[in-house]
Amino acid sequence: APHRAIKARQGDSCTPPSLHRIMRLTSLAAVALLAALCSGGASLASAEEPYVVELDVVLSKKKGKKPAGGVVKIEVHPDWAPVGAARFKEIVGAGIWDWNRFFRVVPDFIVQWGIPGDKALTGVWQSKRIPDDPVLETNARGTITFATSGANSRTSQVFINFKDNAMLDKQGFAPFGKVIEGMDIVDAIYDGHGGDPDQGQIQAKGNQYLRKEFPKLSYIRRARLPGQMPSAVDSSEETTEESPEDKDEM
Repeated sequence: APHRAIKARQGDSCTPPSLHRIMRLTSLAAVALLAALCSGGASLASAEEPYVVELDVVLSKKKGKKPAGGVVKIEVHPDWAPVGAARFKEIVGAGIWDWNRFFRVVPDFIVQWGIPGDKALTGVWQSKRIPDDPVLETNARGTITFATSGANSRTSQVFINFKDNAMLDKQGFAPFGKVIEGMDIVDAIYDGHGGDPDQGQIQAKGNQYLRKEFPKLSYIRRARLPGQMPSAVDSSEETTEESPEDKDEM
């Protein structure tokens, strides 16, 4: 943000001319130093520091038993792709990825998710497109990137790279973070359905469609920003926890 000019304070009328001049020069030097510091501070403030988001992932589940899974930690780097990183924070903060299924899992390529499981929210997020970021980092194994359907079309769908997919760089896919813990959990996400789930059906029917047609899909139980969730689901919590929708059907 621009800083307002700082005016040197004038001396009293009784200040001797020589001393007044020294004070004026000293004040000008102080103003110059302050301006330099403010300029640097503004630059630092505009570059948000990396932070970690935790995904509580359920790989598989049987009624009445502890779900198999674990915590995946994603380190977000706003300086890699600031627009994408800001949207990621917005999504996680809104809670639309709780009970969200990994609907596209292509072995040795990517795992994709992000269409809201609540069909009432799908249209809202489909219309919230964001502009593209320049690609500053490569799509290496473990990086997370927004899915697109063309220029400036990113909404709420993201994917994690199972391997180094540098060919995606030239296609405009800009990573904004990377998995720093739990990549073994990512590798174990259920891939038996490949890319079979129909995105149009997911958008129209939400999790109801996925639970009925693809019941084995792994999913995110909770996604939270720093300070919004425990580091992991511990043994003191209800380990057979189900979404309200799941309870209705089981």
